[in-house]
Amino acid sequence: MIRIKLLIEYNGEDYVGWQSQRDGKSIQNEIEKSLEEIYDTKIKLIVAGRTDAGVHALGQVAHFDLGDNKIPHEKIFKALNSNLRKRVNKITILKSTAVSSNFHARFSAKKKTYLYQILNRQSMSYLQNKSSWFFPIPLDIEKMSSAANHLLGTHDFNAFRSIHCQSKKSVRSIDSISIKKQQKLISMRIKGKSFLHNQIRIIVGSIVMVGEGKWDINKIKSVLESKDRKTAGPTAPPHGLYLEKIIY
Repeated sequence: MIRIKLLIEYNGEDYVGWQSQRDGKSIQNEIEKSLEEIYDTKIKLIVAGRTDAGVHALGQVAHFDLGDNKIPHEKIFKALNSNLRKRVNKITILKSTAVSSNFHARFSAKKKTYLYQILNRQSMSYLQNKSSWFFPIPLDIEKMSSAANHLLGTHDFNAFRSIHCQSKKSVRSIDSISIKKQQKLISMRIKGKSFLHNQIRIIVGSIVMVGEGKWDINKIKSVLESKDRKTAGPTAPPHGLYLEKIIY
């Protein structure tokens, strides 16, 4: 058996998320269908991290095991892209490589970087409509950065996870949060080993409350200490979120 690693980019707006579901079009299912057509057998993908409906990826990683190597491993991505295009998908396989059998897309991952983009101007953009969160109220990124510092390190992030989160533990570690603005586009990058369901989007929604002046900088700390989702800000829209990079 040969283990193949895929580097994947996708626009998540037309999908129910990464994971295969009974109803709706999923990214996992579309790639697995393409693999089945190419190799005439069912192949299961293992992913680094699931993304929700509407969330995008610039550097998602998945792996699968292959017995029939009729296509050179470095050319598998081309065959997959051809098949994905036939079914009108917004998924691109950027790279395919053979890796050691010890490699695991999920468990071998050391860190993940997520990018969240906010279009901060008075008029909406049809070019950015499904790729960033349009926010017409001016945001103070210096205050947002100061507030974000309260979230660095290891904490109980129960206040920053969905009520539907199935994780048994809510303790997570955040290595870094950077917030930068170029022209009217604010980019927030959050790096850590793993995250809770909707954790990134709730963090973004909460930090934006500081940026628009509704919350004091230290409010983020009190929300964190409360461990209560009701005290946190809104969940930011999915279309501003990108799984940017998996670090192994």
